[in-house]
Amino acid sequence: MIDIVKLSKTFGTRTLWSDVTATVSRGEMLALVGPSGSGKSTLLNCIGLLDKPSAGTIRHEGKDITRFGRGEIRRFRRDVLGYLFQSYALIENATVAANLEVAVKPQRTLRGNAGTTVAEALDRVGLAGREKEKIHHLSGGEQQRVALARLMVKKPALVLADEPTGALDHANTTVVIDILREMSDAGCAVVIATHDDYVRDRCDAVYSVHESSLVA
Repeated sequence: MIDIVKLSKTFGTRTLWSDVTATVSRGEMLALVGPSGSGKSTLLNCIGLLDKPSAGTIRHEGKDITRFGRGEIRRFRRDVLGYLFQSYALIENATVAANLEVAVKPQRTLRGNAGTTVAEALDRVGLAGREKEKIHHLSGGEQQRVALARLMVKKPALVLADEPTGALDHANTTVVIDILREMSDAGCAVVIATHDDYVRDRCDAVYSVHESSLVA
């Protein structure tokens, strides 16, 4: 799915990490762990083409995505990637259903009845029947579950999750990781930056990110 080859990131004279080489396969959950400031989020952002590495390559199914133009980046994010952030990244003044429809629309003609897909996703995350509620009326745990339902609707091939459980209690953390595990078991590649030992232990592989290196 994703091959990271000799990747480096520098800011001025500081090297955040260098010579990062790793592979994330379909059906695999990979945890990125390390102290704050070690560059876990930056590495995720490079994989998601939100940031550029200073050297090295990232290949998706053999193609060097670090060389993509603007249109290719947009299609890659639309067709391949799914994001799950600690900040939820939801439209707060919109309804739950509207937030999920954002993920459905690009593939509406392929999926048939979008409403059924949205309803199934909300039922799976324990929010059945709450399509009309506004996001700003929900708790933090409920908002993260909406973000997770949106991911389920999109069905990406690669999920990048940046501290997705950092603000959640154990019950909501378990819901999030259980569903990411299900997506992985169905063939999705999942990369999670986390400080949570429970999340780390649920993953298939763990990489520890330190300044100037990535150590398995």
